[in-house]
Order: sequence, then C-alpha cells, then structure tokens
Amino acid sequence: MRAAVMYGAGDVRFEERPAPRIVQPTDAVIRISATCICGSDLWSYRGINQIKEPTPFGHEYCGVVEEVGSAVTSVKRGQFVIGSFFASDNTCQHCQAGYQSSCQHRELVGGAQAPLLRVPLADGTLVALPEVPPSELIPSLLALSDVMGTGWFAAEAASVKPGATVAVVGDGAVGLLAVLSARQLGAARVIAVSRNPSRQKLAREFGATDILPERGDEAVARIKELTKGIGADSVLECVGTQESLMQAIQSTRPGGSIGYVGVPHGVALDGQQLFYALVRLHGGPAPVRRYLPNLIDLVVSGKINPGKVFDLTLPLDQVAEGYRAMDQRRAIKTLLRP
Repeated sequence: MRAAVMYGAGDVRFEERPAPRIVQPTDAVIRISATCICGSDLWSYRGINQIKEPTPFGHEYCGVVEEVGSAVTSVKRGQFVIGSFFASDNTCQHCQAGYQSSCQHRELVGGAQAPLLRVPLADGTLVALPEVPPSELIPSLLALSDVMGTGWFAAEAASVKPGATVAVVGDGAVGLLAVLSARQLGAARVIAVSRNPSRQKLAREFGATDILPERGDEAVARIKELTKGIGADSVLECVGTQESLMQAIQSTRPGGSIGYVGVPHGVALDGQQLFYALVRLHGGPAPVRRYLPNLIDLVVSGKINPGKVFDLTLPLDQVAEGYRAMDQRRAIKTLLRP
C-alpha cells in the first residue's frame, strides 16, 4: 500500500509501505474511511521534534474492520469502529479509573495516514457503531479519535461546571473543540483567544460568547477586565508553550482549575509563582477512550458537529499539501480520504 512517511522537517512523502497484518492475537486491521493531520504532527514537521528515521505518521482514524486476531471478541469484521491514539486494554487499574492513555499495556497507534491500519489491543481500544454511518457523519466521527476527546478532557480536567466562566487558550482544532466541550458541559460564558477570522467564526458557532485577539499579558488583562478582576473559573490550555501556560495560570481565579492538553515544548514552571496562584492543574494525553461512547451518541444524535474543524479535505496522496496548509495556517485541520 502507499502511505504517508515523514523523513524530516518539511519532508512528508507518500510512498510504498508494507500493508499491516495481524501480529498479536489481540490485534485488528481496519480499512480507513478517513484520517487526518493533527496539530501535534506539526511539531515534527517543523523540526522541533527530531525525526531520526523515515516514520509513518498519523494517529487519528475511523474505518471498517477488515480482520481480527484470534483473541478479539468485542469487534468483528465489517463493523465501523473508532479508536484512540493510544491503544489500551481497558481493563487495568489505570483504565478502570478512566485514564486509558496511561494504560499499563498502552501502545501508541501510528501510521494512520494510510489505507489500512493495525490497531493493537483491539478489544479495549476500538468502539464499534451499530451500523456503518452515512458519509456525512464521517468527519465528526473521525474528530472523536483525538481532537474532540482531547477538547472534552481539557474541559473535564478544568472542572467546567454549569454556569461557569471559561477561557480557552489556543484556536487550533483542539482549542475550538474545547469551546464546544465547555458549552456542552454547561459553561455560561466561554472566552476564546484567537486572532484568525475564520477560527473566530467557528469558535462563535461552537458557543464562544467572547473573542479576544490579544495574547500573553494583554490577554490576561482582558480576561480579568471581562471578569471584573476575578479571572476565569476554568481555563483550557490547548497550545503547549511557555506563554500559553503562563497565560492560563494568570487568567485563572484563585481556587479555579486549568486543564492543559497542549503537548508541552520548552515549558518550565516557577514553583513559587504557582504556589501563590492557588490554582489547580490537571492534564496530559487525553484518555479519549473514556469519552468515545458518549461522544459517538452526541454525534449520531446530531447534538454536536465537531467535524466542522476540518476546513480542508484532500485525497490521501496529497498528504504533503495537507501538512503545508496547516503549517502555513491556511487550514485549521486537514481531512484525508484514502
């Protein structure tokens, strides 16, 4: 098969790769209905994460089961499934506590920018729909495999409550879906930080009540101004830089909470500053598997449409253009169809 392979900064190729096969009896192989490019992939594309050898890329996926290993019992050939970027057994103590991304047997699912994908620990990782969904639902269902689940985790980690005032730092796909998640969890006011007109528009569609173009200290000052000097009850940090995390901490009221889901790069915390901030910090790689059943129901019932974050759709063989478009911020998120 032909699939996306990253060779280094700015160098993504679509080339021949061995087709995946069952390796362990707990594996499944699925035929991809749609995949996409993640904002976290750009850390490698931009050379911030070093690529030491040609690496198949992609960790967001949905599709139809082609084959299952002999030990797989919860999914079967022909079913439409969605899974997380971390494979998990969904039975260990960490999984049972709702932290499948820290499963004691977790494996990173990679190489999804391809027509076929091997998924380890299929019973614990994949969630099957009752029937193959109509094509118009595919983008929203695909979003559940990472960005929607990650946005939801940011909101839960920040203890978003009905009636709360929430600020969202970051206007990528995760940040935009964090806006949607906060509203779904009952936030009365959602302040989105964005300078990009198309992203501002989508943030409004997802439920943002206020849009701030400022960043850093200026954004903190504006959030304090909007909250009469108090700060937000919950702040969702969806970037992963020093500036974004400091902005989140300084925008949160004493006793408030921060959910941080941006993969950190170059971040260092000042212990004394954090001590006197009196805020709660919780975050990390989202346990997407925890949320899949509920999020699937919300999509199928038409209550949420997270697929709106895909503003560029390309055939899989144009994956390199998809990376360029996101790197240059010409696209929020690129959907790829094999």
